[in-house]
Amino acid sequence: MTVLLIAAFLVALGLVLKFPAQIVWGMLLVLWGAVVLAHLLLPQGHALARALGGSFEHWLVAGGVVAMILTYRKGLGVLRGRVRPAPPPAQTGAFSPAELDRYARHIVLREVGGPGQKRLKGAKVLVVGAGGLGSPSLLYLAAAGVGTIGVIDDDIVSSSNLQRQVIHTDARIGQPKVFSAEAAMKALNPFIEIRPHNRRLSEAEAPALFAGYDLILDGSDNFDTRYMINAAAVAAGKPLISAAITQWEGQISLYDPARGAPCYACIFPERPADGLAPACAVAGVMGALPGVVGAMMAVEAIKEITGAGEGLRGRMLIYDALYAEARGITLKRNPDCAVCGGVHG
Repeated sequence: MTVLLIAAFLVALGLVLKFPAQIVWGMLLVLWGAVVLAHLLLPQGHALARALGGSFEHWLVAGGVVAMILTYRKGLGVLRGRVRPAPPPAQTGAFSPAELDRYARHIVLREVGGPGQKRLKGAKVLVVGAGGLGSPSLLYLAAAGVGTIGVIDDDIVSSSNLQRQVIHTDARIGQPKVFSAEAAMKALNPFIEIRPHNRRLSEAEAPALFAGYDLILDGSDNFDTRYMINAAAVAAGKPLISAAITQWEGQISLYDPARGAPCYACIFPERPADGLAPACAVAGVMGALPGVVGAMMAVEAIKEITGAGEGLRGRMLIYDALYAEARGITLKRNPDCAVCGGVHG
């Protein structure tokens, strides 16, 4: 009882003085060592030994049991630290307290608010391409809380991508871009669902794939793919945000003939002749430019989903980074368009 009272006093003292747990355990260890030493050195039957209770063997066993318990707890803590907890599933109902805190800056915006954030949570957005334009678009859509984000790309991460494709890292060189993008988006926001499609978008697959999404973002880097994406979006009746970049200049618009706006083919009925619009690999591109234009794509997607402000439906924004200029162009539907001419919007 004497030893237990002393131990209780040391624990109470540690709590009152707010000692770290290590110091409290250290004091208890010193007490245990003193008791064991007293039993070991004092002659049998000594008054102090009797006051301390038990025997040398009893205290040694008790210390061993406590040491085993502490070792087990320490080991359990190490194992728990190595286990990556499963992320919370994407939700479509009420926001959790963590989500409310995460999206607070959106919710206080008059143009978004709670209803707009809920629409973002329920939205399904497909991004074609996880490259220069797709990288910032995907990151900002994930950060904004878009509930379901699909990304389709058949490329792998290479070192030449990292000058501008900010969703990827040096450690993920050689990994498929869609899985690299998935890892980055999940690390940024575990409350959303990511659908990686590790393949090249085909004309046969596009209509069925687009049918599962509300909005399509085209971050591809060639005209053939852009025309295919446009045709599939028109057929599916889905709004399409498409952008393109080269060197220091970028352009972006929202194509949506189902709602009165032109489609991509209305504005660009024929692909330019070879050499007039060279790819970035040939002409080069300033690294931050796709960040600016890709972020614009995410901005327009958020506006389209929430209904905030005025989007780029029927307008094109052209950004010249070299001279820090931006200008808008009004776009009109072509009634004789081979792609959307029969669509009534």
